[in-house]
Amino acid sequence: MNVGFISLGCSKNLIDTEITIGKFKEHNYKIVNDEEKADILVINTCGFIDSAKEEAINTILEMAEYKNRRCKYLIVIGCLVQRYYDELVKLLPEVDLWIKLDEYDILWEKIEDLVKRDIVEKSKTKKITKISEIPPMPMFSQEEYLDRTITTGENYAYLKIGEGCSNRCTYCAIPYIRGPFVSRKKEDIIEEAKDLAKNGIKELIVIAQDTTKYGVDIYGKSKLANLLDDISKIDGIKWIRFLYSYPEGITDELIDVVATNPKIAKYFDIPLQHISDNVLKRMNRKTNKKQINELISKIKSKIPDVTLRTSLIVGFPGETNEEFNELLDFVKIAKFDKLGVFKYSKEEGTPAARLPWQIHGNTKTSRYNKIMKEQQKISEENLEKKIAKVYEVLIENISFDGKYYIGRTIENVPDIDGLIYIKNDDKLKDKELINKFVNCKVIKVNSYDLIGEVI
Repeated sequence: MNVGFISLGCSKNLIDTEITIGKFKEHNYKIVNDEEKADILVINTCGFIDSAKEEAINTILEMAEYKNRRCKYLIVIGCLVQRYYDELVKLLPEVDLWIKLDEYDILWEKIEDLVKRDIVEKSKTKKITKISEIPPMPMFSQEEYLDRTITTGENYAYLKIGEGCSNRCTYCAIPYIRGPFVSRKKEDIIEEAKDLAKNGIKELIVIAQDTTKYGVDIYGKSKLANLLDDISKIDGIKWIRFLYSYPEGITDELIDVVATNPKIAKYFDIPLQHISDNVLKRMNRKTNKKQINELISKIKSKIPDVTLRTSLIVGFPGETNEEFNELLDFVKIAKFDKLGVFKYSKEEGTPAARLPWQIHGNTKTSRYNKIMKEQQKISEENLEKKIAKVYEVLIENISFDGKYYIGRTIENVPDIDGLIYIKNDDKLKDKELINKFVNCKVIKVNSYDLIGEVI
C-alpha cells in the first residue's frame, strides 16, 4: 500500500512525522508525495494557536475528499488530536483513526489494527483540565529516532533533545498538550547525532520547547552547553545550532561555549514575548525588563558578531498603549537581526483566556504592523553592514531560471531566516556546487536576503 504524509506545525512535530514515516517503511509500505496515489493519508497536526488549528481542520477536510477516490484510510495524529480528541471524533467521522500524543507508544499497533481489521479503538482516557494532572508524554524509543526518515534534504536535520514544557506561561497551551518537560538521555542523543552524521548530515538543529531546560529533570541542572560541546566532537558535523532558548536559562557557560566553539552557530533564538514588566508578569514569564536588557548586553559583549533572534506577542490581555509603545521602543533600541511577532491568540483552558481586557483584533493587527514595519528597516540596516564581508555559504539550491545559486550562511536557520543568492556566472559554469560549502563575498542587500559572489 502507498502512504502519503502531511506534517503541519513546528520542527518538533516534523521529527514525529519522520519517525512515523520510518515505521511505515520498516513494514514495507511505499511512501508517496502525491495524494492521488495514496492508499493511506497521514496528517500530523498542530493545535497551538487559532491559525494552526484552522489550517489543520482545513487540511483534514481537504484530504478527506481523497476517500472518494483511491484513499482507503485517513489517519490524523498530533497536538490537535491530543487537545480536542472528543470533539474531533464527533465532528469529523471522515477520519478513520485518531492518534493522540499519549498513544505514541502504541502508535503502530493502532495503525495495524485499523489496516488489518478495520477496527478503530476510541480512547476512554480521563479528560484532563489541570497541568498538574498531565503526565509526561511517551517519547519514541531511541531505535525509532535512528530509523526516522529525514525529510529536510541532504544537509541538515533536526535533533530533538526533550519533549513537553514546564514553564507554564499563561498564554500557552503546550503544557496542556505535551505535558511537562522531559529530557532525552544524553547517550541517546549523541548516538542519534552520530547516525545522522554517518548518513551525510552536515548541520544539526537542536530543538525542544525550551532547550535551556535540557537535563534539569534528569541531571539536576541544565546540561545544554555540555551537550552542544559533545555533539561538536562528532566527525562530519560542520554546523550546530540550537533554537528556543528562554532568557532565564541562558547561562554564562552556554554563552561561552557559543563564543568559543567554531562549530556552534553564534546565534541565539530567545523568545522574549514582551519587555513591559507588567505584561511579563501577567504572562508568568520568569524574567523582567532589567534582566532581559542585561542579558542582551552580556551576549553582545562576549560575542560581538552574534546573531540575535526573538519572538514577541502583541495584544496580550490588558496591554495598554503605553506598554505597547514600550515594546516598540525596545525593538528600535535592541535592533534584533531576526524578529517574529505573533498576535495574541486566546487559547481555551489557559489562564490568559480568562483575563479581562481582551484586546480587539484590529488593535492587535495595527500593533503587529507597526513592529514589523520597524523591524524591516532594522533588518536592512543590519544586513547592509555585511556588504563586502566574506562568509562560508552552504549552497542548497539553484533558481528555476538557473541564474542564481541559493544558499545559507551559518547565521541563517533553514525555512525561517533569509538566504544568500549567488550569481551563476561564467566562472561557476559546469561546477557542481549544490550541497557544497563555498566562500562568498556579500555585494548587495535585497530586503531580508543577501546577494553574493564566490571568491
